Parts: sequence; structure tokens; C-alpha cells
Amino acid sequence: MEPGGERERRRRDLPELRHQAAEYYRSNEVPQRLEEALNATFYLRPADLYGHLANYFSTFSKPPVICKLIGRKVLDGVGRPTLEVEIFCTVKNHEKSICSIVVSSHSEILENASPEAIDADEKERNDSINRALEWINGSLNEMLRDLQPADQCKVDELLGEYFAKKVEEEKERKAIEKEEQEAVISVPAYIPAVSAVTPSGKKKGVKLGKKSSVAEKPISPAEPIEPVLCGSIAIGGLSLAVAKTGATINNTPLYLHLALMKHDQDLPKELTVPLPMVTLLSCGKSSSGKLKLMKEVMLIPPTELTVKQGIERLLEIQKQMMRLLDPVGKGPSVLKRISHLGCLITGCDSLEQPLILLQTACRNLGLELGIDVHLAINCAAHELMDYTKGKYEVLTGTLKSPDEMVDMYVDLINKYPSIIALIDPLRKEDGQQWSNICNTVGSRCYLIAEDAAKSISKLVEDQNINVPKCSGLIIKYTNQTKISDLTELTRLLDGQRHIAILGSPAGESSDDSLVDLAVGLGARFIKLGGLSRGERVTKYNRLLAIEEELAKNGTLRSGENHEFVDFAEEAQTAEELLDALPPTEQDPWPSQNSQPLLAQVQNPDSLHGSSLHLNEATKMDPSIFP
Repeated sequence: MEPGGERERRRRDLPELRHQAAEYYRSNEVPQRLEEALNATFYLRPADLYGHLANYFSTFSKPPVICKLIGRKVLDGVGRPTLEVEIFCTVKNHEKSICSIVVSSHSEILENASPEAIDADEKERNDSINRALEWINGSLNEMLRDLQPADQCKVDELLGEYFAKKVEEEKERKAIEKEEQEAVISVPAYIPAVSAVTPSGKKKGVKLGKKSSVAEKPISPAEPIEPVLCGSIAIGGLSLAVAKTGATINNTPLYLHLALMKHDQDLPKELTVPLPMVTLLSCGKSSSGKLKLMKEVMLIPPTELTVKQGIERLLEIQKQMMRLLDPVGKGPSVLKRISHLGCLITGCDSLEQPLILLQTACRNLGLELGIDVHLAINCAAHELMDYTKGKYEVLTGTLKSPDEMVDMYVDLINKYPSIIALIDPLRKEDGQQWSNICNTVGSRCYLIAEDAAKSISKLVEDQNINVPKCSGLIIKYTNQTKISDLTELTRLLDGQRHIAILGSPAGESSDDSLVDLAVGLGARFIKLGGLSRGERVTKYNRLLAIEEELAKNGTLRSGENHEFVDFAEEAQTAEELLDALPPTEQDPWPSQNSQPLLAQVQNPDSLHGSSLHLNEATKMDPSIFP
């Protein structure tokens, strides 16, 4: 039995407890809210009474806040380690897992790299993932706790400050290491020089060889690779995970959440689904033929088709191409030659060969290149430079200087005007040649920088996207890139009439957030690879789902005709303006933010005739085009 003294004490405290309870509920407006809920519910008489009341009172609950982050090491689509980030939030006093994302892995290493370079890259990747896990499961966990995931700007600001601090720490560490190394270096012993002699004992002379009649300009050396801080993938992964968490909590698709961010919470009435650049063939350095230039041959559906109609058409072309490449009883099946990009690997011995194959496949379906489907080529020129010879090796044994590369591309587009985009036609160091090719064919073909462009963080910092001069950029979400960086960069591209292309890295995962990024940020194209491999098809399926959702809601903007920058006319206009200005000591050149002139082209092939024939008159280099 309860002691009498205790009962008496509780009896005396009861009025005070009742007063405290009444004050607590009154201060939180519970009686008022409860009365409103009961009155409204009586007239509605919902089938699920308590569910209705729960939904009503949930509108007055505190906004969810981040309570825990979990980082994991997982595998990407090619079996390499990458990062998964899971975010837990406190929602209505309960800890809940809201969402997780997997960051696609990206590597700067070339496909034909040596085993030693591949091993070093793998070690560097593992070290970076392990460092990222330390940050996420440690200091970043504490830093982001109790923040609202809807406050993306605040989260990205903190992540940026954290990253800047880590960069400074790394600089200090390297400076200390350098001092320690210099302190222990001793003066090397004297080693007498030894003359090079032949086995016969005679000195080996230098062969002069024949003098060249024309002195070629030496190529610019390769710029040093922008340093990537070990563990930086944690910053990009967390920023994307927080954005997806904010969208999930608000019951909003990620692409709408991102569109609101880009347009300062003023959602556009309509959204455009980016045109897919679908990789069909790979004829680069990893293929068996002589051709090295065409790392990716891509198909672009016409703008008047929906994405669904365009994908269906491109699938039919792919089936035809498989039949052409897979004669019965000859060699391994073409399905056994699918690259990690999800496309067909085939060996070709000339620039024309893959284009002729495409013409044949289209002709078998009653389609015409340049009208029913357009082409884009990823040249990956930085992988072709032979620095010992100072030239690009476009075919085995066929070398081209940067100026000769420009002439070759001009001839190629003149003969095949269905090509409306070239990606990385030159190295970023060949700035003058980028300018030349833009002035020559920029009014009918997009000149896109991918590896030739600077990193996203550097582009945002410099606010200059014209190094090298180009029509647009391929944006890859990697390393320390934050969502706020993407919104700022796409605004910059839009303001300068450049196109944005969201591109998938080589090591894709099954995460489909990239598609939402492309739609929400208003990208013109999306480059996902081929229509094979699950991690790539998943993204195409997401693209189709978004298009269907926008069409159902009446917010899908119809496709717009391709717009190309007329660089030559722009330069001429600038010169005329410069000549018209009075002499001055100041530099009168207009700022780079001035709007470029545009050439609207509904059908690029109409510039050079609508029909394509293999015997079309051309002045192509006979060493390239047999």
C-alpha cells in the first residue's frame, strides 16, 4: 500500500500539477487546435478518423532536422569502390532514415593506362573513400546535426567552409613534410660523367637526319591536373543527399526541388526534359581497329519527338546496328562486346566507316541522318596526343597537328552535316585551335568541353566558361561539387547563352539522381551512355518517368529547335564596335558576359543540302578517308 504521507503529498500537489498541465497545453494552443480539428472532422467524417487527426496535427509539428549521417563503402557499376550516404532525421520525435544516395565514381586515368597507373589509381580511390567515411561518420556528423535538410544553402555553406579548412590542413601538412625532407637531404657523392660509347669503343654520334622544310609550332605542354583532395567525395555526396532528403520531406520530386532552388523558389510554369545523347558505338583507343578518334558515337533524337518516342527510335537503330555488326557464324556475338558505357565496341579503320554503318542502319529503317536522327561524337582528343611527336594520333600511324585537326573536323562536318556536336575535339591547351573551330563550324555544330573544361569549383570561382572557347560544357557531379555550385554554374551558362549537359562518369551506380539534376537545372542535353547495362538503363527509365509526370501535370514544355552560337559573326560585330569607338587609353573590349549572337537552325543539314550521299564531292584528307 502507498504510505499515507506520500498520498497526502500527491493530493496537495495535484492542483499545482493541473495548473501546470493547463498552462502547458494552453501555451501550445492545444485546446484551440483540438476544437478546430474536432469541428472540421465532424463535417468531413473521414473513413480513417485517427489518420485524419494525425495528418491535421502533423502540420503543427516541428520541421524535421538531421540527427545522424551514415557513410558506407559500396561498389559502382564497374566494381570499383564508391560512396553511399544515408541521412537520418528526427521526425515527430522519432529517428527515421529518410533517403540514401550513391555517388558515381570518376577517374582521370586513361583507358590504356599501364597496370602500375591503374593500381595507383585504385589505391588513391580507396584512400579517398576511407577518408570520406572518416569525415562523414565523425566530424561532419556533428557539424550537420540539428540542421534542417530543407536549408540547402546553409548546409552547402558549412560544407564549403569545412572543405576549405581541410585544404589548408593538407597544405600545412605538405609544407611540413617538405621541410623535413629538405632537412635530411645530404650532399650527393661526386659521380664522374661517363661518355656514351658503342660496344666497339667508339663514341656514339648523333644522327642529324633531314631538315624539315616547314618548321612546325611546338605544342603547348599539358597543364597539370587540378589537385583533388583525398576525401573530397564526402562533400559532394552529402550535398546531394541533403537535397534529396529535403525533397523527400517536402513530398516533392527532386527535380522540382532543384528547380525551385535555381529559380529562387519561383517555380517555372513549364519544365523541359533534356535531349538524351545516347552512345551507340565506341571506336576509340580501346577498340580493335585503327580508328582512335571516336571514343563515343552518339545519337540524338530530333526535337519534335518526345523522349519516349526518341528512345524507341534509337533502340530500333541499335538493333539494326547489332545485325550489321554480328554476321551469322562470324566471331563472338556483338552482345559480348558491350563496353562499361553500355554501348557496342567495334573496330573501324577510317573515320567514315562508323558513319557509313550508321547510314546503312538508318536506311534499313527508312530513316535519314540529319533529319530523323542527329549525331554527336566524343573525340576525347586529350587521350590521343603523342607528346613525343607533338601530334594527335587519330588513326594508328596517322598523326595530326592541332591545326590539321581543325581542318579535318571542318571537312568531316561538311560531308556529314548530321553531326551537330563534337565533344573534346582538342585538348584544352590548344586554345587558338578551339577558337578557330568555333569560328568555322560553331554556327552549325556544338563544340563541347568535357575533359577540356576546368573543374566545376574552378569555373564557379573564375566565373569564366570560355577557356577554352566553346559552345557549352558537360557537367559531372564529382568530388567536392555541391548542389549550390551546380545552380550557380547553370545560371552562368544560361546568362552567356552556353548549353549545359549533365554527364554521367565512367563508373556509374544505380542511383538515378543525375536525371533529376538535369531536369531541375534545365540542362539542354543529358549524356548517360548506351541503352545497355542496368545502371544506365535505370537513368533512362527515370527520364521517361519524369517526362510522363510533367506531361500528365500539363507542365511539359515542348522541344525547342537547336540554337548555335555564330562565333564568327559575333567576333566581326565586336571588331566593328571596336573600330567605331574613339581612341582611348582604356581597353574598350566588351566584357565576356555580353550576349553572343545566335543562329537558329531547325535542321542543321539544310545548311549543306538535305540529302547525304557517300559520293558527295569533298576535299577530305585521303590518308583519313579512303
